[in-house]
Amino acid sequence: MSTHKAILFSGEARVAVRCKLLVMVLMFGALPAFAAGRVECSSLKSRYMPSAVGYCALLPPGYDAQPTKKFPVLYFLHGLGGDHTFLVSSGAWNIIEDLQESKKIGEFVVIAPQANTTFYINSKSGRVQYEDFFVRDLVPQMEKRFRLLGVRSARAITGISMGGYGALRFAFKYPQMFASVSAHMPALMEQLPHVSGDLALTMFIGSAFGRPVDEAFWKANTPFVFARTANLRGLKIYFDCGDHDDYGFDAGSGDLDKLLTARHIPHTFHIYPGRHDAVFVAQHLAESLEFDSRGLGLSK
Repeated sequence: MSTHKAILFSGEARVAVRCKLLVMVLMFGALPAFAAGRVECSSLKSRYMPSAVGYCALLPPGYDAQPTKKFPVLYFLHGLGGDHTFLVSSGAWNIIEDLQESKKIGEFVVIAPQANTTFYINSKSGRVQYEDFFVRDLVPQMEKRFRLLGVRSARAITGISMGGYGALRFAFKYPQMFASVSAHMPALMEQLPHVSGDLALTMFIGSAFGRPVDEAFWKANTPFVFARTANLRGLKIYFDCGDHDDYGFDAGSGDLDKLLTARHIPHTFHIYPGRHDAVFVAQHLAESLEFDSRGLGLSK
C-alpha cells in the first residue's frame, strides 16, 4: 500500500487495514514499514545475562518534535519465536502509530526487549537471570537512555503468549512498578499437564523451568502465585484468549479470571473466538493498546 493510498482511509479504517497487514506479515514475511515515528535498536550488557540483550525502542512522533518532554512507556514482551524486532518486522508498529494519529491512544514510548525462551524468569539453572535483568538493569537503563517519566503511573507492560505470561507475572510480582498490564493469549497453566511425548508442550516451555521441566519450579513461578497474595490496588488489568487456543491457555486464562474475581480485583477479561495465532493478536491488539493508554492516563 502506498502512502498516497493510506491517506484515503479514516483512522479507524486504517487500523483495520494495518491489522490485516500484520496477519499477512506474520504469516508470509515482512512488509515495508511506513511509520512517522522513529525506531532505535541496540543491545544491553548485564551481569545477569550470559550475553548482551537486544532491544528496540519505538519512539512516537512527538519524541523528536518535543525534545524536552518526558514520555510514559509501554514494555512489550514477545512470545516464543519472536524477538525484540517483532513490532517493527510484523507491522504492528504501524498499528500503534495509526491509533496515536487517530487519537485513540496517547503518545508513549514502546520498549521491546529480546527474551529468547526465558519466559522472563530467572532460570532454574541460574545461568539466565532474566527477571533480575529486566527489573534491575533494563528498566533503569531505558529510563536513563530515553526520556521516560520513570514513575509507576507512567509505566505499562504487555505481552503475547510467553510474553503475556511475563507481563502478568511482572505486574503481579512488582505492582509498585506498573500502572497497567495487558496480555494476549497468555501462556497460563497453573498445573502442568502430564502428557507423555507431547512435543508441542516441550517445545513451548523450553529449558527455563529445567530440563526435564521441574513441576514444582513451574508452580512457584506462575503469575497465579503472585495474583493470590499481591496488593494489586490501582493496577489496571486486561487479558484475553481464544476459545480454541491450541495450547489450552483459554482454560488457564479462565482460572486467572476466577482468582481475580474471588479477590474482588477489578480486571477486564475476554474469551474471543480464535486460536493461538497471529490472526487472534491482530484482531485484538488495538484493544489492549487502548486499554494501556487509558491505564497510563493518556486517553479516556
